[in-house]
Amino acid sequence: MTDLLSDLLASRGVLLADGATGTNLFAAGLEAGEAPELWNTAEPKKITALYQGAVEAGSDLFLTNTFGGTAARLKLHNAQGRVRELNRVGAELGREAADRSARKVVVAGSVGPTGEIMEPVGSLSHALAVEMFHEQAEGLKEGGVDVLWLETISAPEEYRAAAEAFALTGLPWCGTMSFDTAGRTMMGVTSSALAQLVESLDPAPLAYGANCGTGASDLLRTVLGFAAQGTGRPIIAKGNAGIPKYVDGHIHYDGTPTLMGDYAAMARDCGARIIGGCCGTMPEHLRHMREALDTRPRGDAPTLEQITAALGPFTSASDGTGADDGAGRRERGGRRRRG
Repeated sequence: MTDLLSDLLASRGVLLADGATGTNLFAAGLEAGEAPELWNTAEPKKITALYQGAVEAGSDLFLTNTFGGTAARLKLHNAQGRVRELNRVGAELGREAADRSARKVVVAGSVGPTGEIMEPVGSLSHALAVEMFHEQAEGLKEGGVDVLWLETISAPEEYRAAAEAFALTGLPWCGTMSFDTAGRTMMGVTSSALAQLVESLDPAPLAYGANCGTGASDLLRTVLGFAAQGTGRPIIAKGNAGIPKYVDGHIHYDGTPTLMGDYAAMARDCGARIIGGCCGTMPEHLRHMREALDTRPRGDAPTLEQITAALGPFTSASDGTGADDGAGRRERGGRRRRG
């Protein structure tokens, strides 16, 4: 059995994913605290424009506007009874946008964290997490996604629950974590630990990697950590467009389109095969990333010094894999919204 994502990876080698969801929707008028998923039905033209912007910029793959589409997240907006509908419509709009393209484009059903802490640290049971992820995944499947896409996860327990839920749908899947705490996730996972985790799952993800986190430099250091494991499984890199800065009451990302072009080429040379942006990444960034991937020759994996010279300093001294790194982090929880 083949799938579109695997076919494109086989034929093109390296794929360009999309950019930010939240940043683009805020620019389109989304208010702080408003659930983007509600726009799937309330503002479908704006969601279509979001998808179309990625396709026109050259993305081979884009994520649906369903990051917060579990019942746990939608309950915050009194929309927990609309899980299937909002995910289905978000996927349908994506399917339509992809099918209008003259080339094959993958529609990936975005699934973010529940926002709850799983047992034994928190109160969310494995069974309930599987149930919530499965409900969302079925809505995305009904809407016509090609692949399910887990992202911005911190805890291995939640990653496993999503994998089990996705298996119930019969769809292939990919999964990324956010390494935003001195090279680890907020629940203490290292790059090597994630690489080992994905090989223990059945079915394993088609591809795995990192998204969001801090800056592009940190994310590439994590990608080097994945590549060092030598599993051969395709690696995903979706880094933020620079570092977030609070300016005039708003969050701005300082990564220029030129910097993101450099990031894309370096991500490929680090070993990533699916490369996109996360928070702050707009269509103009994607166009520079597309050009860099298409025109720059492949090189050797960059050194840490070369990464920081091109993309800026790391935000932590370590990649999180040292013996004393991350002590005490496993009791921490939280979430962030993609883009």
